[in-house]
Amino acid sequence: MRKEYDFSSAQRNPYASQLKKQITIRLDEDSIDYFKAISEQVGIPYQSLINLYLRDCAAHNRKLELSWK
Repeated sequence: MRKEYDFSSAQRNPYASQLKKQITIRLDEDSIDYFKAISEQVGIPYQSLINLYLRDCAAHNRKLELSWK
């Protein structure tokens, strides 16, 4: 590796903003712990794992069945 790199002519990735969007979401501790435990087993960061799970739900049009009492 070089000690220094010249980035003066570098360009930003024009597609970077289309790849992912940063949001804030509130999750309970149990849910986070669940995905963190799975992420350690499979070697995927837990945020990526949550994204994969949500993407799979959206791709298969899974609907949550809830009944409020």
